Amino acid sequence: MFKWVMAAALAAGTMTGGWAARAAEYHEAPALAALVAQGKLPPVAKRLPDHPEVVKPVDQVGKYGGALRSAIRGDSDHNAILKMVGPQGLTRWAPDYSHPVPNLAESWEMSPDATTYTFHLRPGAKWSDGAPFTADDITFVVNYLFNDKQFFAAPPSQYVVAGKPIRAEKVDEYTVKLIAAAPYLRLPEVLATPLGQHPTLYAMHYCKQFTPKYNPDLPKLLAATHQPDWPTLFRQKCGDIEIPARWANPEKPTMDPWIIQTPYTGGASQVIMRRNPYFWQVDTAGNQLPYIDRLDLKVISDVQAIVLAAIGGQLDLQVRHINTINNKPVLAQHAAQGGYSLEELTPTDSSAMALWFNQSTTNTKTRPWLTSKDFRVALSLGIDRNEINEIVFLGQGRPWQIGPLPGDKFYDKRLGTQYTDYDPAKANAMLDKLGLNKRDGNGFRLTPSGEKLFLTVDCMVVDTAAIDTMELIKKQWAKIGIDLGINTMERSLYYERGQNATYDIGTYAVPGGRNPTLDPRALVAIHTLDSRQSIPWVKWYTTGGKQGEEPSPGMKERMKLWDEWKQSADPAKADALFRQVLSLAADGFEVVGTVSAVTTYGVRSNKLGNVPPSMPNAWDYPNPAPTLPQQYYFK
Repeated sequence: MFKWVMAAALAAGTMTGGWAARAAEYHEAPALAALVAQGKLPPVAKRLPDHPEVVKPVDQVGKYGGALRSAIRGDSDHNAILKMVGPQGLTRWAPDYSHPVPNLAESWEMSPDATTYTFHLRPGAKWSDGAPFTADDITFVVNYLFNDKQFFAAPPSQYVVAGKPIRAEKVDEYTVKLIAAAPYLRLPEVLATPLGQHPTLYAMHYCKQFTPKYNPDLPKLLAATHQPDWPTLFRQKCGDIEIPARWANPEKPTMDPWIIQTPYTGGASQVIMRRNPYFWQVDTAGNQLPYIDRLDLKVISDVQAIVLAAIGGQLDLQVRHINTINNKPVLAQHAAQGGYSLEELTPTDSSAMALWFNQSTTNTKTRPWLTSKDFRVALSLGIDRNEINEIVFLGQGRPWQIGPLPGDKFYDKRLGTQYTDYDPAKANAMLDKLGLNKRDGNGFRLTPSGEKLFLTVDCMVVDTAAIDTMELIKKQWAKIGIDLGINTMERSLYYERGQNATYDIGTYAVPGGRNPTLDPRALVAIHTLDSRQSIPWVKWYTTGGKQGEEPSPGMKERMKLWDEWKQSADPAKADALFRQVLSLAADGFEVVGTVSAVTTYGVRSNKLGNVPPSMPNAWDYPNPAPTLPQQYYFK
């Protein structure tokens, strides 16, 4: 059996139990010490686990105090909070994004057949209200919520193996087994991602009151709260991973370093999070983390206003919303005056911006064309990627489709470079051959029925690089007779249209330049929100064909290979299966890339210590969380 203990912890810049047992004493923030003196809190040693995780600071042992200022948007920007406080799962990513390391589980073991993982929790760890964090919290989620059809129409796909959800087996109070129906080599990696936090997200002692299994008086509670059903009430009170309500209830216990004080709700001008007095990490001097007293997250809906706040020195750390390549000059220009340094965000995506052609669009006039591979190839050949790279990405990228980048073990040249040459003559010839050989007085192509072919593309207002890119593509496609309309919208409407399949083309970066198996949403339609080549295909996959729309034969084959990959206990065989997925994705060509991902920049105050000068930038590595903001401090 394979066991992660000291080696993994050292790789993460942390140390484990032995040090804690030798500590002469623990220390705490002055505000907490005052509460202890008043009898309002237990002593710090009783609030910490028996063996707290010991975090080795990036620079030096920090100091207590201060409020860290950052900005989030008002339009469903809940993931900005998640990325700051971190998904406190059983595992987390090492700071260099190389492998998962212990987190709420201080160690784990994998069975030889990779079907069973035994997680050893931190004895004595507590939720933010002081209640014990135990194996019961995990079995509550895995064995009950995952299998309740009212709560989940289908269990989240990341926990489903061989068509069956994983199950939990309590060994003792601080030991739990997660058991899959088939080998699942990637489970520790999945648990380190934001979407892998479910097993540790809900405090059973609090959240069970909102379930019919544990509360016989639930009908009275539903009537009193005017909620239509218990899953709605549960999510309102206890949240879920990707909904704003997760950050709207100050009463909900968490394992996070900071807990909600001023909720993230509609109309909020700021979100305030205060330190968790029961947080389970200490530094090498025995100081309980976090150092910083609170997070002050300003709600600023306008992205340009966030940039102005950053260059004005009003934000201590900002790596979201301002990290577009065209913001680098202005950020660098005002750094000295604003009292900040540039925070380098190293790319992990493959394509900085891609066009996701909706294979299930409800638009019957455009669907026959969007589902034609030759049509998509012609439009790809009609994109001048060098012009996009120079104007939008300041020459920092290169023409690229959606394949893993050179240097990654899954690098696939065809998936990265096919149809990236700018060849309008060939594009015109292909479109003519498809039957789009007649044009109107403005030079735009007519369908065989005589109507002008008009495509639309959805862009989020926050994604300025996507908007700028599409403005260039609109002009480039006009040269091959394709008329394009650009719909800019807020994030909530963007995702609503995604779920309803009411768009022609969606825009989004493509993850998977590094570690592509973590998030193959552009390769296999499995991501419920962001596999925008067809959300109905995702629904078909996640419900076993009961909902959604049957995918194309090529996508069905990829889904089959993906399931086989997830179930493989042989790393070499698993790699071979994933390479087949990459090859079939190149064949399918539903997602068209533009330019390879580029290094971008955020800002960090010069007064803020223990912040690494650079960090990976990814959704599955929810930066800055894996760099442990709880050990940031004000100098």
